Amino acid sequence: MNSVSSVIGIDLGGTKVVVACLRGREIGESVLEATDRSGSGALIDQLVALVGRIRPDDLAAVGIGVPSVVDFATGRVVSSVNIPLVDVPLRKVLGERLGVPVFVDNDATVAALAEAHDSELRLVAHNLVMLTVGTGVGGGIVLGGRIYRGATGGAGELGHTLVGLDVSGNTGVAAPGSVFPQPGSLEHTAAGHALDRLAAEAAEANPDSALGRRKASGGEVLGAEAVEAAQNGDPVAARIVEIWAERVGIGVANAINTFDPEEVVIGGGAARAGELLLEPARRVALGYVVPGLGRGTSIRLAWHGVRAGVLGAALLAAQEVEASAQRADVNGPGSAGSNAAERLPLTANEEASGS
Repeated sequence: MNSVSSVIGIDLGGTKVVVACLRGREIGESVLEATDRSGSGALIDQLVALVGRIRPDDLAAVGIGVPSVVDFATGRVVSSVNIPLVDVPLRKVLGERLGVPVFVDNDATVAALAEAHDSELRLVAHNLVMLTVGTGVGGGIVLGGRIYRGATGGAGELGHTLVGLDVSGNTGVAAPGSVFPQPGSLEHTAAGHALDRLAAEAAEANPDSALGRRKASGGEVLGAEAVEAAQNGDPVAARIVEIWAERVGIGVANAINTFDPEEVVIGGGAARAGELLLEPARRVALGYVVPGLGRGTSIRLAWHGVRAGVLGAALLAAQEVEASAQRADVNGPGSAGSNAAERLPLTANEEASGS
């Protein structure tokens, strides 16, 4: 990690933007605003203004995590549901506005990078898979201490792995690729919406339960209410939360079987369920792991909570600055270009490919 210059991380979400400055292993206080979704120009203006509020004199780069599919090499947002940045070359636009290199990646991906670091921001997990379970199910992969993005930059979409698809004949599902999340996918089965469905069904079928009584009184019955009721000892709620957690465990098993990582981390809003989520997910995951795998894998809840996104974005920028400095040392003075806004440095992935 670069220990001389400062970097800024931006966690851009559909409802809020969070920015913070990282210098060495010290992350500063976060600045937060509601996301301006009125248009791409207004949102970019907001990002520039927020960086300006905390910008240090020694700013070396900015990292940003977005809830979108991103072409990392260009920083272009390929697709997005919640923010008006589709087809915007965000790396170039922000780089020109800020005068420093900007690195753009998926929000779950940068959160995984944060989780590979401990509370003192030391890299402690070189191979890690993160599942972010909230409204949907996202994921991030860290291999060899660096983010793994795949051939097109979209690796880590673990929520779209298929865990329950009927392929015996007439499945009755939508044509492949036409609807997401696909029926039978991990996201369809285990995201927050899935727990919402389980809670509603349990309230209807068990009118004497805590959820049933809440429904009868006109109260909202969603996943959060199910978790609360389970934490308060209601057996019906406890069982549906367990079912949901076991489904998450299938996703954890797939991650272990595919990557054999040091750690699988469960984050997102689901992590607030604590042991109600972790124990069944761990139990089921270990039951479906290929014999011999998973012996060295820790399955845990996320450490960094709501700060994982902004911290991971800052760590992304720090890693890329360090990689650029190492290239300059190897190639000699002037090899990285003289104007960051005119010539952005190669990314780590571009360096590895020799482009």
